[in-house]
Amino acid sequence: MDTKRLTRKEKRILRQTNQKVNNQEKLNFNLKTIEPLTQNQKLSFEAYHSGKNLMLHGIAGTGKSFVSLYLGLNQILSDNSPYKKLVIVRSVVPTRDMGFLPGNSKEKAKVYEAPYYAICTELFGRSDSYEYLKSKNLVEFISTSFIRGITLNDCIIVVDEIANMTLHELDSVITRVGKNCRIIFCGDFRQSDFTREHEKNGLVDFMSIIRRLKSFTFIDFNEHDIVRSAMVKDYIIQKDKLRIVA
Repeated sequence: MDTKRLTRKEKRILRQTNQKVNNQEKLNFNLKTIEPLTQNQKLSFEAYHSGKNLMLHGIAGTGKSFVSLYLGLNQILSDNSPYKKLVIVRSVVPTRDMGFLPGNSKEKAKVYEAPYYAICTELFGRSDSYEYLKSKNLVEFISTSFIRGITLNDCIIVVDEIANMTLHELDSVITRVGKNCRIIFCGDFRQSDFTREHEKNGLVDFMSIIRRLKSFTFIDFNEHDIVRSAMVKDYIIQKDKLRIVA
């Protein structure tokens, strides 16, 4: 095709068509359309679509990780997306000493990737979707143990289970953010795997800093946002009322 003779409109249509073809080549199966199930999930969707970075904080079973991955993947796989991939960051607590686990660093990290296998299976309807996305460099998993010295550009970052990160880890993550990035933090300070007395949960201090940043929206999930089974919802509510920390 002689593109020199095309009008501006025709060239634009051609670029859009090529972009759509490229997206289809990147992924040979489709992301399901997900609608928010609760008010705070709806607020998360709205804040993200308005261009905000997110701090999704609250009790277990409210779909924080699920919503975060969906929002990120939906934007990355959309036509003309300015982002190249979704980066999932997580601490390796309770065994921050990864040397105690068998295998190399990638094999050790797989233990902590299990939730994302499950989420992607639900989002795409295929059990191999998470590995496929990784093979196409559309998804990357990074442990906080190996994030120092990295600069993240042109990506959407989901920082999961932040209650299991020290202030040093959280600081290391956010200072890795480079050009053209968005970031979503999610977790619950009541769900921490810290067991050693000298390990400090830095989430409260970190949140006090983030609250000062206008680019972030805070959304606090509560018992009304629990989307798991009725039994799980009732259990979490009763545990919270009794102020029992697991």
